[in-house]
Order: sequence, then C-alpha cells, then structure tokens
Amino acid sequence: MSDYKAFRVELADKIAHVEINRPEKINAMNADFWSEIVDIFRWIEDNDEVRVVVLSGAGKHFSSGIDLMLLASVGSQLGPDAGRNARTLRRKILELQASFNAVDNCSKPVIAAVQGYCLGGAIDLISACDMRYATVDAQFSIKEIDIGMAADVGTLQRLPRIIGDGMMRELAYTGRTIDGEEAQRLGLVNRTFADVAALRDGVLDVARQIAAKSPIAVQGTKEMIRYMRDHRVDDGLEYVATWNAAMLQSADLRVAMAAHMSKQMPEFAD
Repeated sequence: MSDYKAFRVELADKIAHVEINRPEKINAMNADFWSEIVDIFRWIEDNDEVRVVVLSGAGKHFSSGIDLMLLASVGSQLGPDAGRNARTLRRKILELQASFNAVDNCSKPVIAAVQGYCLGGAIDLISACDMRYATVDAQFSIKEIDIGMAADVGTLQRLPRIIGDGMMRELAYTGRTIDGEEAQRLGLVNRTFADVAALRDGVLDVARQIAAKSPIAVQGTKEMIRYMRDHRVDDGLEYVATWNAAMLQSADLRVAMAAHMSKQMPEFAD
C-alpha cells in the first residue's frame, strides 16, 4: 500500500478498509480522489489476501460529491470552439467513469458504509458497490439536477437496478434528499444503524462473514451476479456451467464439505 492524499487504506483480517480522507472538505472528490481510487482498486484486485472491501468516509460525512474546484479546472480548459470543447469534456467524463468502473469491476465484494452527506458523485460511487449500509440520519441526493446537469458517472445507469426505474427517476428529476430510513425502504441500503459506531460495527460484521467464506466461491458468485445484469437467463446458466466446470475442482469445495460434516469453521487459503 502507498500513501494517498485523498484516502486512508488499511488491511486487516482479510478486509481492506478504504476511507475517503478529506473530512475538512466534506470528503469532496478532488483530482487526487479520481486517480487514487483506480490505483487502490488495482491493488485490491491484485492482492489475494483481500477478500472484501469496506468503503467509508472520514468525519461526519461520507462525501459531498465532486469537488467544485475540479469542475472549475475543467471549465478553464474550454475555449471558443464547440467541437474541441465537446472532445475535452467527453474525455474527462470517460476518465471519471473509469474511476467508478474500477469499483464496479472489482472481483471482491465492496460494501459502502454511509453517514451524513452522500450527494451527487457519492451516489454514483455507492451505486457501483455491492451493498450499502447507512446511519438513520444519512442524507442521500442526486444533486446534479440542481447544478443544471445530468448525472454522468454511473447513477442513472446503475441505480435503476437497485431501487427501480420509477423511484430513480423521481430522485433524479427532483434532486430531493432522502434519509437513511427511506433509503432502506427503497432498497438503496440494506440496513440502517443508529449512529456511526453501530454502522461501522455492523458493516465489519458483514465483511467478516464474507471474508470467512471461500474466496473462490465468493468471487464466482459476484461474477455470476454481475454477468446477469446484461444477459439473458439462458446466457447466465451457460456461463455458470462453464465457470463451475473449472471452479468446482478447487480445494475449497472439499474444505467446506469436510468442515460442514465435522461442524467446524473452515479455513480457506487466499
């Protein structure tokens, strides 16, 4: 692990804790954030010791979204020619999208722990995670509509699969804020907690449960779920048959079955 400007990263008990670490700026997503998150998830992908990721924000808030100074710096690059401006903007948008694609494409489960503000780009980020948990007083909002733009880093593409098309449209068109309890009712978060301490304990408990399972089985399960987002049922069945033709030969299957029969906790290799 390297030193990061926008994040704090720790690895303990097979769990990588990735914390946005700009609390003095409400964890706004600056230029360092967008580049470092790609490097961090590349390290996570390459490190067999990591079995699950917890993504959180330092301080009172998860994140207020994209740093307005970053938007201003992009604006300063624009000139009088509309065609060249469009090329510059498109290149920057695709670059930002790639940062959250790195989260979505991670083969290990990623769990978001949300407190305080989760606004704009932060919704894009948690939409790329496998699961989301929050405090009851967390505040979620697709804020892009309020600054005169359409969300363009993943919310409009991923959120309908999480909360449904109709509710996504309502939140995206109005920009209204919902709290943790409503987020849970909508299915945006799996569970809510009374405060940050309870949130961290609850999320780490879920992470430990996942980390105790066969990493071959967990990553295979995630790959099958992700594949089915964009394919038909028969395509998914064909894919899992091919996948398991290889993966069922793993020693993890024998370890799990032996542990189950002896009523002991299994220990899986990385």
